[in-house]
Amino acid sequence: MSKLLIKGGKLVFADGVREGDILADGGKIIKIGQGLEDAGAEVVDARGLHVFPGLIDMHVHLREPGFEYKEDIASGSAAAVHGGFTQVCCMPNTQPVCDNAAVVGYIVARSKEVGLCKVRPIGAITKGEAGESLAEMGKMKDAGAVAVSDDGRPVSDARMMRLAIEYASDFGLLCLSHCEDKSLVDGGVVNEGYNSTLAGLKGIPRAAEEIMLAREIILAETLGKRVHICHVSTKGGVQLLREAKARGVRVTAETCPHYFMLTDDVIVTYDANTKVNPPIREAEDVAAIREGLRDGTLDCIVTDHAPHHRDEKSGEYNLAAFGISGIETSFSLSYTALVKSGVLTLEQLADRMSAAPARILGLEGGSLKEGGVADIMLADLDEKYMIDPKDFLSKGKNTPFAGREAYGRVKCTIVDGNIKYRA
Repeated sequence: MSKLLIKGGKLVFADGVREGDILADGGKIIKIGQGLEDAGAEVVDARGLHVFPGLIDMHVHLREPGFEYKEDIASGSAAAVHGGFTQVCCMPNTQPVCDNAAVVGYIVARSKEVGLCKVRPIGAITKGEAGESLAEMGKMKDAGAVAVSDDGRPVSDARMMRLAIEYASDFGLLCLSHCEDKSLVDGGVVNEGYNSTLAGLKGIPRAAEEIMLAREIILAETLGKRVHICHVSTKGGVQLLREAKARGVRVTAETCPHYFMLTDDVIVTYDANTKVNPPIREAEDVAAIREGLRDGTLDCIVTDHAPHHRDEKSGEYNLAAFGISGIETSFSLSYTALVKSGVLTLEQLADRMSAAPARILGLEGGSLKEGGVADIMLADLDEKYMIDPKDFLSKGKNTPFAGREAYGRVKCTIVDGNIKYRA
């Protein structure tokens, strides 16, 4: 690791934005100030750029092992640093399922071979994500897992989820819940409402998400344990979370750019790139998600990066795969939709995309501070560009945002003081 000197940037701290320099050495930030010099350091000219703590995405699908035709750790890591992310947490719905120490260890070792961003595996809650017996969480933690989830599937049995929350907490692990009542989903593919009727597509009611979300809140409150809610998409879910937090329930939650930017008007085009689980909802849900991010009810922004092969997204809507390839567009879309519109301050955006995921999962990073890890992202907030999937480094080009203009181009991503991406 060589020394790195970032000169003349606008540094984004929790309490404000200030101009200054950052000197990194040995993977750590050793000095923050003005007029810093070091003859032996590589210099990054940050004039005109904002300097953020490296972004952290606590919900991505890297597909390896088993589905490398969709994405692999190398392509997913390249996409992550292209999007400004220095750490990503990958979900366990691989083949084989990441439900044991061997698969966790493989992901950790492979990510180190790739050497781009830090990949933090999330282990499965249940063996094979089948919902029938708990996975060996302690062994997965020792191998490098940072949380547990059956994401992609719900833990339908309430007793099993109770045991999981209690067992995981014994190892200092957090359960991340995919809230979905499959009996209410019943083959639905889009939000249940006017547009699903108009399009002739089977709808998924908000209750399918909210019933399970309420269950997790009740379990967390009953047990006095922590629980985290994945990809919140509904107005009712935000209200349930707000009321629970007011009571002191130890619940945290995340949402994604497509839930605070799009309404289900997009489904009437029958573009399968709009098909995601949970589905894109209505205008009142979008407004509630934005307010939840503003007031902290929703703790963080994730991507739920779900790359697919083009064949899985180019056919009939009902048969297409669920998911959006989002890690390369998340920052610019979030900045454009939330900061430029006045919903969040720049400092709040940095919190939702970096500091909050670090707090929730107990990860290093998430802030710019002397002695802290030198995970850093530089962006030109004034640069406007058009989103083009052909520019993606991810194998997945499946995005509903193609052709949309956005502000905030990532210019440089630094991991442990080493430049991993430079525009």
